[in-house]
Amino acid sequence: MSTDKRNPIGRLLPIVDWLPRYERRWLRADIVAGIAVVAMIVPKNLGYAEIAGVPVQNGLYAAAAGAIIYALFCTSRQISTGPSSSLAAVAGGAVILTGVTGDDAAQLVAAITLVTGVLFLLMAVLRMGWIAQFLSKAVVTGFLAGAAIDVVIGELPKLTGTSTDGDSSWREFASWLGGLGGTHLPTLAVGVAALAVILALRFWAPKVPGALVLVVGGLLASALLDLGARDVALVGPVPSGLPVPQFPSLEVALQHVPEILVASLALLLIGFSQTAGDARAFATRHRYRIDANQEAVAQGMANVGSGLVQGMPVSTSLSASSLNESAGARTPVASLTTGVLVILTLLLLAPLFADLPKAVLGAIIIDAVVFGMIDLPEFRRLRRVSRFDFWIAVAAVVGVLSAGVLFGIVIGIVLSIGWLVYVSTRPAMPALGREPGTQVFRDLDLNPADETFPGIAVVRLDGGLFFATAEAFDERIRELISGDPPVTALVLDLEGVGFIDSQGAAKLTEIRDLTEAEGIALRLARVKPSVGTVLGAQGLLERIGADHVHGNVHRAVEAQLAEGRDDAGETHGVGG
Repeated sequence: MSTDKRNPIGRLLPIVDWLPRYERRWLRADIVAGIAVVAMIVPKNLGYAEIAGVPVQNGLYAAAAGAIIYALFCTSRQISTGPSSSLAAVAGGAVILTGVTGDDAAQLVAAITLVTGVLFLLMAVLRMGWIAQFLSKAVVTGFLAGAAIDVVIGELPKLTGTSTDGDSSWREFASWLGGLGGTHLPTLAVGVAALAVILALRFWAPKVPGALVLVVGGLLASALLDLGARDVALVGPVPSGLPVPQFPSLEVALQHVPEILVASLALLLIGFSQTAGDARAFATRHRYRIDANQEAVAQGMANVGSGLVQGMPVSTSLSASSLNESAGARTPVASLTTGVLVILTLLLLAPLFADLPKAVLGAIIIDAVVFGMIDLPEFRRLRRVSRFDFWIAVAAVVGVLSAGVLFGIVIGIVLSIGWLVYVSTRPAMPALGREPGTQVFRDLDLNPADETFPGIAVVRLDGGLFFATAEAFDERIRELISGDPPVTALVLDLEGVGFIDSQGAAKLTEIRDLTEAEGIALRLARVKPSVGTVLGAQGLLERIGADHVHGNVHRAVEAQLAEGRDDAGETHGVGG
């Protein structure tokens, strides 16, 4: 599977490198894995298409294109690529926001998918994987949970045979509650039974493909009980055959450029973070290496292909990939098998889905998004580890439910960038004390019993000193030297400063001027060479003097104590 660096075709299309070395003994495991994944994804992809607001067959188009094209370009052996609940929710958010329906909705989603693929390819070419870092884990956790709740609210009418309206999830939910008086009892019975079955299988028989059981059971119930004649809503006609590759409607795309760009960027951020992390996890477990840049190419090509066949966005499916792995997948032949079997489903079985009750599809969707997108353990971890991150996640949930999925991702990006700016501009600047009996200086807030020294303030800057942090550092220094008791010496521990710019150097010069004017001795400790170079060019090190720049904080404090003893002509003890 490793790509020969001397083979440029193999670098771009890894299957050219590994397929000639494919061992026949792997074939059975790969085929079994491919079949197992198909049994899981076909019924789920019908639901994902519903979430995205496109015809159910479009979910299968995406599944086939994603699986086959990804296998041609990937370096991972176990990853299964196709539609997912989170990606479908973003695409569906764009459909809801634009208000398009029918074929226009399918064209819009195809355009979003195609643009997402192009963005993946651009990111790979420009090696801009760092862009995925603009969504923090807390924001992604909150966004996905909010999107899941939004989807569940949208599916509730399918379970009760009612309708809703509203421009936010809150109002849509209130509308559903208000319309419960018109509940269609046969539909409710089907919906409750479907939910009960799929949840029972999830908790008591997790290895059984619940979605497949539900689809088969729903089709049998529809035929035996003639549910259509009882006014239970059915999926409706599903054409067999394969789509003709074509570009999405340019007219639809031009009418909704902002929505397409926002949705595509959101899909890129979510999709890449999932792909890179999952691919590395499987590679580590099975002791081989993946090329993260090539994985971005594979995901980009899979989305381009899906967009050209009127599909929907695709990415790594962790549940399908885990099943692929546990079923014994050895190479991407498993993914090829999955894609071929989905094509056969489209050719031979697609019309059968026409009689599937929408209430059954709603139950499949609710199960998929609740257990695939709401990460309660992560919420609990955030609450335990960092309350601020927890509230960021909660804010993302509220943002999605109040403004919609598409605006929710914008809110998420703003929250992430805002948090990044806040953290960057407010680094920790703890006062330090000495651990008794040692030469170690530590955070006084965490170790209040540590030794301090009368008149000597020791402070450490835990971050770069540059334009964004200079003012906060200045404020901290002024706070220290204006306190009580009076400060006669200031020791700056710069061990945590790995970067300083011209503004940071100028700010340190201002601090030198301030301490000099106040009659306060200034000493620097643990200055990194790169920082020392900038301070030297600024002329600050010469002003401070080599005897006031020390290798560690202990030496700086001892030098100041010795100077105090010399000045006073007597020895002073260590103060509390």
